[in-house]
Amino acid sequence: LALLEQDRRYKLEAYQFVRDALDYAQSVIQMPTQDTGESHPGVERHITGQQLCEAIRLYAVDQFGFLAKAVLNSWGVYNTGDFGEIVYNLIRIKQMKKSKTDRREDFDDVYPFEGAFEPDFAIEDDECPF
Repeated sequence: LALLEQDRRYKLEAYQFVRDALDYAQSVIQMPTQDTGESHPGVERHITGQQLCEAIRLYAVDQFGFLAKAVLNSWGVYNTGDFGEIVYNLIRIKQMKKSKTDRREDFDDVYPFEGAFEPDFAIEDDECPF
């Protein structure tokens, strides 16, 4: 909770959601990871900032559907750069890790929020009874 006092831009739910999206990236969609270049036992493989942004987008659509953008906005998140701020705040308090090549800027302008969270929805002509 000290983190929320230090940086009031984002609600607790935003931090929890980013952490859950990382789990989603690694376990549910099994996003390909990069080798961190560190050969210590127990070092986990790593996803990039851009990959995490994509995982967050997919997870948001999965969890909130058409309301995903509105939910994220209600937590203070308006662009992919905000994901970077959240991640680096979590890194600072040792709730997430970064590799030597990670940069906060990796999260900037990954995709525009307008339209990014709209679930794909299409009715095939042969499925429509009309």
